[in-house]
Order: sequence, then C-alpha cells, then structure tokens
Amino acid sequence: MTGLRWQKSTYSEGGSATCVEMALDRTGTLHLRESVTPAVVTSVAPAALVALIDWASKGEGTAVSTEVG
Repeated sequence: MTGLRWQKSTYSEGGSATCVEMALDRTGTLHLRESVTPAVVTSVAPAALVALIDWASKGEGTAVSTEVG
C-alpha cells in the first residue's frame, strides 16, 4: 500500500508504539492497519465499516473467534 497518507487513531496513546492507523484512497476505500504490523492491511468500504461498528455496538449476535490454529 504505497502512496497512502496514514493517520493514527485519536484513541491511540501519545507515546504508545501500538495504534490503529487508517488511510482513504482515491476510490473512497478505507484501509486499516495496526502500527506493529503495517504490512497487514484490511480494506473496506466506509459504509460497510459503519454498519459493522453499528451492529457491534448493539451487542447483538454471536462472538466470532479470530484465532488461527
């Protein structure tokens, strides 16, 4: 992901080495990464992310494990 202007989350602690960063490309796609592993990028349409956050904030549904192995 070259050419993107990455921005730190406002919830990141000032001196912390770990934070969530985001960048918006010319097509309107939102890219998210963790500063510890900047090569791993998740890309999503902003509307889809808003829908996911809205759903998660309601506390509905079943928790999904992201552990591998």
